[in-house]
Amino acid sequence: MSNPQALLASARSAYRSALRASASTFRGDTVVRNAFRAKIRYEILPYNPQIDAKQFEEKVTLVKEIADVLRKNVVQARKVEEAPSPDEKELWELEIREETERGSNETIKQAKKPASQQTGRVNPEDSEEPSQADSETKPSVPRNYSQLKKAHKARVVPELREEDLEESFVRGSGPGGQSVNKTENNVQLLHKPTGLRVACQETRSLKQNRKIARKILLQKLDALYNPGLSKQDLQRAKMHERERQKRKKAKKKQKQKEKEAQGDADDAETSEH
Repeated sequence: MSNPQALLASARSAYRSALRASASTFRGDTVVRNAFRAKIRYEILPYNPQIDAKQFEEKVTLVKEIADVLRKNVVQARKVEEAPSPDEKELWELEIREETERGSNETIKQAKKPASQQTGRVNPEDSEEPSQADSETKPSVPRNYSQLKKAHKARVVPELREEDLEESFVRGSGPGGQSVNKTENNVQLLHKPTGLRVACQETRSLKQNRKIARKILLQKLDALYNPGLSKQDLQRAKMHERERQKRKKAKKKQKQKEKEAQGDADDAETSEH
């Protein structure tokens, strides 16, 4: 396809396909939808008259593949119920569309619930017992706080290597004056092995923002490789433990008051007789 007009027509068709896919996939999430469209338009499929026709054709093919993946393999989730207790999980609702791929598993293809009401909570009666291999590869997270603390200390913290990072600097935005809005102090990091991205513009100093961005990325890697055992998970578990202890003390105090009130009533009844 060496004809420039044919290339442009193909690019426009691919771009429109990506727009339609993003409209259905990211429905209701304007921020993500606009970010995706800007990424396609300005980074993946920017037109340059001097670009090689073969390279441009490869980019057009890539955009078509991205649109196909969006339609078939990406779904939205909406939280419909908070976790009743620290030991239980939240309830999420998945928006399974008509074009969403459901794999070759017959239990997925012939789900009992309608596609619009499929949720992230599994019915214990319908779930299968995990195999021994699964239990060995995915160890359960301790529920007891003291055991969780020990597991957190024994976890393997991932290493952040500079050769795995793709770093870019863009102009900052928001309050802070010219030192923010006219300097490229917004640090953006991409961890190439996992695809994780972080952006940092917390300070006016580029050096500090680079340091903070790496710290945030390391925390995300820790949460990815140590699910349930990362620093953030431990902090949440610590808050839940404090709340549990408060409830326990309040309950104990209430029982003690009731016991004392009952004792005073018994004493008063004895003195009357």
